[in-house]
Amino acid sequence: MRFLFKTDYQQDTRLVKHGGQGFWYGTLLLVMAAAPVILPSYWVSQLSFVLIYAIAGLGLMVLAGFTGLLSIGHAAFLGVGAYTAAFLAGAGMPLPVSLLAAAVLSAAAGVVIGLPALRVKGIYLAIATLAFGFIVEEGMARWESVTGGNNGKAVKAASMLGFPLNTEQSFYYTCLIICVLVTLGVLNLLRSSTGRAFVAIRDSEISAQSMGINLSRYKTVSFAFSAALVGIAGALYAHKLRFISPEQFGILQSIDLLLLVVVGGLGSVHGAFLGAIFLITMPQLIALSKDWLPPAISQAAGMQAVVYGLVLMAFVLFEPQGLYGRWMKMRTYLELFPFYRRGMFKRQKSFQKSERLK
Repeated sequence: MRFLFKTDYQQDTRLVKHGGQGFWYGTLLLVMAAAPVILPSYWVSQLSFVLIYAIAGLGLMVLAGFTGLLSIGHAAFLGVGAYTAAFLAGAGMPLPVSLLAAAVLSAAAGVVIGLPALRVKGIYLAIATLAFGFIVEEGMARWESVTGGNNGKAVKAASMLGFPLNTEQSFYYTCLIICVLVTLGVLNLLRSSTGRAFVAIRDSEISAQSMGINLSRYKTVSFAFSAALVGIAGALYAHKLRFISPEQFGILQSIDLLLLVVVGGLGSVHGAFLGAIFLITMPQLIALSKDWLPPAISQAAGMQAVVYGLVLMAFVLFEPQGLYGRWMKMRTYLELFPFYRRGMFKRQKSFQKSERLK
């Protein structure tokens, strides 16, 4: 087990805490870079989806996991980014311009919902964001001259410096680079004064306000930053699918994003990636499991929604820290073996349960 002896405050804000951590992250990055060489195109495509959803998860994680503001309408920002990229790609704009425009317009939409939402919190904020999602979805369906309405809109392949990114490998590398940049951006934000203000607001608004933190400003910044990241994910999503329609950005997509951050682990950057892997692999595991289930269950409609609901309930009740929390417990067990004690996390778990029941 590694013990870190901190002798100055800068050690608390380092991106890489020790050499071992840097080695494993570097190895993971090399494996990710080599994946298109090793894996067939299908799995490269699935990895692209994982990276896109990880970017969207990081956006929602900033708002829900680090600022403590619940949103169940984030698919609206995904849609704003997707349609912005689709429109600009049709006008011949390169991918960097589409990404920048998607981020700016999504952030503007985040400010629009963030300002009135400052007066409410908890379940009321969730309802407000849900209503915003419905409004944006209806707007995408009605604004046919730009979005194509319910008939959908075809999206041109993304291009960079005049070269089309029309292969699985080239698009995967694009997603990987953007995902790394977004992750570094989020990590740097969290160790800045703004990021610490987000966490202070999440832990206690009254305490944060007593320390001089402007709640209105930081909540609006959190909404805008979160929406911008989800908008970037939406732009990549549109270029990946090459066809978008309003029903892809409805309430079900918002619940998928919420499921991603809860199952991955609220308040954790790692959780956004674990949740994205869960969200992409779960439908395939359900499809494989149908061969082993009775026909009355495997052929029933809505099986995926039922499984998702059960998984979400199970994590909320038994493992609120998500997959990342489970991984931390497993790692602690291995590091302390044979000195690990069964009740080590009991106090922490009972505290979290009491917080959830308030």
